[in-house]
Amino acid sequence: MDLNLLMALDALLRERSVSRAAQEMGVGQPAMSASLARLRRHFGDELLARAGNQYMLTPLAAELRERTWMALAGVERVFGMAREFDPLSSTREFSLMVSDYGEAVLATAVADRLARQAPQARVRLIGNVVQTLDQSDARMLSTDLVIMPHGLVTDLHSQDLYQDEWVCLVAAANEAVGQTLTVEHLQALPWVATFHSSVGTTHGMAELRLKGIEPYVQVVTDHFLTVPGHVAGSGRIALLQRKLVNLLPHREDLRVLPCPVETGPLTVAMWWHPVYDDDPVHAWFRGVVLDAAHEASGQ
Repeated sequence: MDLNLLMALDALLRERSVSRAAQEMGVGQPAMSASLARLRRHFGDELLARAGNQYMLTPLAAELRERTWMALAGVERVFGMAREFDPLSSTREFSLMVSDYGEAVLATAVADRLARQAPQARVRLIGNVVQTLDQSDARMLSTDLVIMPHGLVTDLHSQDLYQDEWVCLVAAANEAVGQTLTVEHLQALPWVATFHSSVGTTHGMAELRLKGIEPYVQVVTDHFLTVPGHVAGSGRIALLQRKLVNLLPHREDLRVLPCPVETGPLTVAMWWHPVYDDDPVHAWFRGVVLDAAHEASGQ
């Protein structure tokens, strides 16, 4: 096996087309077809299975897709190392694992700052989930930074970026709620919860549980930005970050109310694997993200 086959595999799994993969890699279609044939022999699997006029990934190919990207990311890190780093000429791809909340609040500022300081580089935004991450997680070796609040990351190095707070959303027409929310409302009303599962939940919901409140969850979503739509016109209630609420268009069908229970400050940090502590390029990128966080939060 050679490195070219790894690159061909990545292109084929992403494009699901021999011709488009060949065009991306700058080779002829016969050469890409030959690479696919070699890959099929190696794995003993079709990888791309024809369905009508298009190709679909086989189950093995779907499993290989993320592993292939991670392997290529590692290769790029190795060959991208240089004694001196010049942001103006660097074509490196930096990666951020971040929720849609973090993307809305921070990622644009990071992308804008990166464009000014390293115009040929790019940032890849990878959706994250609320689950424990540590040094043993393979994703941490192929991701520059994880943007996540305290409480779900262990055994990794970090730096705080900004603080936020939780507020409650209710429908404007919710007659069960007056001018203020009470603890009784939190216990009686149905909830829209984000990232709510047996392996984790958000910082705000965890704080409610610590105070003896067990919400009745009616809707679960992995997207903070969809929460207002699940609350509007219903009897549901939800927690949402203040900075995100401030970025959303004003909606007359929603009310934003203080939470009657102290949920504490929400501290968002960037986390990275300790192997990158002394990497000067990584340290430079951490500085870009920190400056972007200060810019976005008005610090």
